[in-house]
Amino acid sequence: MLSLVVLISGGGSNLRALLEVSEDAEFPARVVAVGADRDADGFAHAEEFGIPTFSLAMSSFPDRESWGDAMLEQIRVWQPDLVILSGFMKLFPPRVVDALSPNLINTHPAYLPEFPGAHGVRDALAAGATQTGASVIVVDNGVDSGPIIAQRRVPIEPRDTEASLHERIKPVERELLIQAVLDIANGHIDLKELATA
Repeated sequence: MLSLVVLISGGGSNLRALLEVSEDAEFPARVVAVGADRDADGFAHAEEFGIPTFSLAMSSFPDRESWGDAMLEQIRVWQPDLVILSGFMKLFPPRVVDALSPNLINTHPAYLPEFPGAHGVRDALAAGATQTGASVIVVDNGVDSGPIIAQRRVPIEPRDTEASLHERIKPVERELLIQAVLDIANGHIDLKELATA
């Protein structure tokens, strides 16, 4: 059974999907804790499912490195097999990434390497792209530049706004994430092999 720590910054729709699917006894992974860099709305999902939460605001620390060290300490309490950044809007310092890698994965609302960064949906629209997508990657020390685990295209419709496009990407992101967790748990994806390829 794969143990998961999920880190969020907002509403936690991917977290919710993971919590729901892991209610099935056949699903080979369980969320053991949910963390955030603020008092995130998504904590409500964790509380509903009886999952412990922790929150560490970067503003409470003198610098990013000390915040990162504190986050790493909190994560290690739960001894997770896999850490999932799901809408987590902060970049970890390199030593935290290195400590967790390659068992640190992230979801991104674009077909990487297209439109990396915090505004992938907005950037796709601004570029006049006809399609974008969703990706699940191994986190490295770049910005959305790690090895790709899974991705799928999502067409951009003429009347799409940033909000409407993001709403259509989210279900694809959730499906990819759940499948990725399943494939990692079942040994169909080897993160170490992927990270060193």
